[in-house]
Amino acid sequence: SKEFGGITQHIGAYQVKLGEGLITFLDTPGHAAFTQMRARGAQCTDIVVLVVAADDGIMPQTIEAINHAKSAKVPIIVAVNKIDKPDANPDKVLQMLPQYELIPEAYGGQVATVNVSAHTGEGVEDLLERILLEAEVAELKADPKAKLQGVIVEAKLEKGRGPVATVLVEEGTLKIGSILAAGKTWGKVKAMTNWLGERMAEAGPSTPVEVLGFNDVPFAGDKIEFFATEREARDLVENRITLQRNKSFATKKRKVSLLDLRKTMDGSGAKSLNIIVKADVQGSVEAVRGLLEKIDNAEVDVSIIHTGVGPITDSDILLASAAGGIAVGFNVKPEPSAKVQAEKEKVEIRTYNIIYELLEDIEKAVLGMLEPKFEEEFHGTVEVRAVFKLTKAGKVAGSHCTEGKITRNSLVRVVRDREVVFEGKLESLKNVKQDVREINAGQDCGVKFNGWEDFKEGDVITAYEMIQVN
Repeated sequence: SKEFGGITQHIGAYQVKLGEGLITFLDTPGHAAFTQMRARGAQCTDIVVLVVAADDGIMPQTIEAINHAKSAKVPIIVAVNKIDKPDANPDKVLQMLPQYELIPEAYGGQVATVNVSAHTGEGVEDLLERILLEAEVAELKADPKAKLQGVIVEAKLEKGRGPVATVLVEEGTLKIGSILAAGKTWGKVKAMTNWLGERMAEAGPSTPVEVLGFNDVPFAGDKIEFFATEREARDLVENRITLQRNKSFATKKRKVSLLDLRKTMDGSGAKSLNIIVKADVQGSVEAVRGLLEKIDNAEVDVSIIHTGVGPITDSDILLASAAGGIAVGFNVKPEPSAKVQAEKEKVEIRTYNIIYELLEDIEKAVLGMLEPKFEEEFHGTVEVRAVFKLTKAGKVAGSHCTEGKITRNSLVRVVRDREVVFEGKLESLKNVKQDVREINAGQDCGVKFNGWEDFKEGDVITAYEMIQVN
């Protein structure tokens, strides 16, 4: 419910404590865009719980998740969800499973299936018990005294905290002061918190923790390496960075916006739409990049020239300008100085909170169908205090501006008893008998609407303007 658009767009790690033991869950998104997150989730886990809706059956993402689990050689428990719905058909799911080489126990196979309802809680206890049973049968064990091993599940940049990495400990024990390297980042663990936000001094196997102390945002999926000294960790990371430094994106191209992309396609050969992608966490960067790289068009080559975690910065805009590209933000906004830089460099910035809207916009741009984006800008509120009937002019709403302002060019929405009774434009705006351009809070006015006279005393008028946004 806290996610934009009501769909899970981040990987989560949390724990459930039972009398028989502790279960750590990695919750990966089901949306088609998050293939890499699901693949990584399967690689990190000991048991996969495949959630299938009893009313929908096996969907394309379910098949993909089955393949991830198989390639990771991880046992699968099928949770048949939504059994509380009137059109639920759990048997249909069981009948579909053998097509994907998953034979349910009910059919004499090895795959456990549990009927559950996330809505009512029915069957959830059974599912948890089944997970513990599978773990016992598989004799899953780890050594808290072994050499530290772990993986970056997710990573982000937080204001005031710096790089924050969600680490899943696989072997050994992670402690405050541990010196780590992960991919092209390194650091000394300054602080650790569990999934509830509680401070921890150490974390053993199968514990997900948020770690502060990395010098930069590591990539999700990077393996954790433990070092005795900071110098060893730093030297390893610097060597890795040096090996990758030969990649350059400084090709000078004409500036382009999504709206005029199609207009540039009047020459011969394919055109290129260069995109810089910034997002709130590494998993989202990865998902957006993967989606955009799949856009297939003979005329336009969609090229991701840079990705990163955190807000859109001045350097992102300068890079986009040099490459004649655009900057796309997912769950992040541009820094104020980056907005100024973008206007100066004529670089388009587009920000999104829902991944399929981002994809649709870029696809429309490539197809030349993108419409300008508009947002409603609130101007003010006006109350109708009296209705006057004038012989020539018809009816006029004698009104009082209670908040903000109303202008002659304002669009208006009239609300009565919480229902919108009119949406449209003003015909005239008067103060006493004079036509005026604007009425501010505290002033009285006479209002006439374009083609509508059914207003009543007590109606509330909202004045607003539709403005084009990037």
